[in-house]
Amino acid sequence: MKKLSPSMLSADFGELNSQIEIIERAGAQYLHIDVMDGVFVPNISFGAPVYKCIRKNSGLVFDVHLMITEPIRYIEDFVKAGADIVNFHVEAAEDPGKTIEKIRSFGVKAGITIKPNTPVSAVEKYLDKVDLVLVMTVEPGFGGQKLIPECLKKITELKKIREERGLSYEIEVDGGVGLGNLREVMESGSDVIVAGSAGFGADDIEKTVREMLDIIREYD
Repeated sequence: MKKLSPSMLSADFGELNSQIEIIERAGAQYLHIDVMDGVFVPNISFGAPVYKCIRKNSGLVFDVHLMITEPIRYIEDFVKAGADIVNFHVEAAEDPGKTIEKIRSFGVKAGITIKPNTPVSAVEKYLDKVDLVLVMTVEPGFGGQKLIPECLKKITELKKIREERGLSYEIEVDGGVGLGNLREVMESGSDVIVAGSAGFGADDIEKTVREMLDIIREYD
């Protein structure tokens, strides 16, 4: 089943619990949680204590995207705070294989991410070990950017590899996806769509989430 993962980074933190209730009511399956350290990316967001506070009030799958240097150091903290999926950047890990093993040792799903300039070949040897591959279609660190069309080729490539090798990882897409280009992104082979500005940043969050899900379900 195809899924929508609205990004908490675009939420109003003064209304966080109520906005999460809205996307859950609208049918979103995941909550995308961007963790930035100001080192790997030029911005700082929030850490495990923030989403630990909302974990008890939400039944959504917590899709935690670590944009931090040497993520292996903090995996246990994020799992204890309530992560269901821990997703890290191949570019940020000294040993991606050990990082995947550490994530899976806690009984949660492991994801690996590539930036726009990183080729699929950088993660190919890990594809049989992960549950999810996240393709960044903007430079990580800031919301509101336009999707880089060339990145969609990587989604198609990952789908082809998955079929050829009989693997089962999901392909997630993050960056500049909205109602205007959602069908194009889905047709490239995406399974999970991260909605940043197009999700929590919409004037009518519930209506927009429902409209995005209607399109996503056309590809189930």
